[in-house]
Amino acid sequence: MTTNTTAPHWVARSIGSAAFTPSLLVAVVGATLLALGVRSSAAASSYGGVIVLSLLLVALGCAALTWVRPQRAGLSPPYIMLSLGFGGMLLGLGVDLLLGGPARLESLCSQSARLSFLENLELHMAFLPAMHAGMLTGGLLAIPSLRLLRQHCGRYLCSLLTQNLLCSGWMLLGMTAGALWLVRWQVATGTSSLPGMLGGMFVGMTWGMVASVALYRAFFALRNSNPAEE
Repeated sequence: MTTNTTAPHWVARSIGSAAFTPSLLVAVVGATLLALGVRSSAAASSYGGVIVLSLLLVALGCAALTWVRPQRAGLSPPYIMLSLGFGGMLLGLGVDLLLGGPARLESLCSQSARLSFLENLELHMAFLPAMHAGMLTGGLLAIPSLRLLRQHCGRYLCSLLTQNLLCSGWMLLGMTAGALWLVRWQVATGTSSLPGMLGGMFVGMTWGMVASVALYRAFFALRNSNPAEE
């Protein structure tokens, strides 16, 4: 009788990846928000709590994503897309900060609480064009990345493109919804800060991915449970 000695290594690598990737994303969000807090004119007490809340909600979103789409060995496609989306978002944010500065972005924060969702979406894309373009570009780069990491993905390119566009759309909507919710929460508590708005964007982006993955997996599960009669 042959014993499979590779299974424990496969399980360990899968568990390690499932823990490392969310931890890295949370750490990146924390470092970004702290750096923005230092550059912001708001007092530390006005953004410290919202940073902790943002990190908690991003971590919970990563846990939900792992539950909805369990990881095998290595990264799952949603985590590849989310990681690249985060990376593109941060690069774009750097460009927007370089061109506009924290003061311009803080004015966006103060305006957001008084506007509707659609008005916020338009305003965010106007004030932060590079950040939104970077997030969408990062998400699209998941397709060639998946083909390099998983050769069989090339057979499902149309399906991957459709899922990718849906996920990108949900992340875009989630960014605006998260920012609006967290900004309004800050205003209700008598504070307002740039890290809070950006923290809401990270939270919304993560949960937008969760919603997208949950919906398309539910769709395929429903379709497979009711196969067409031949």
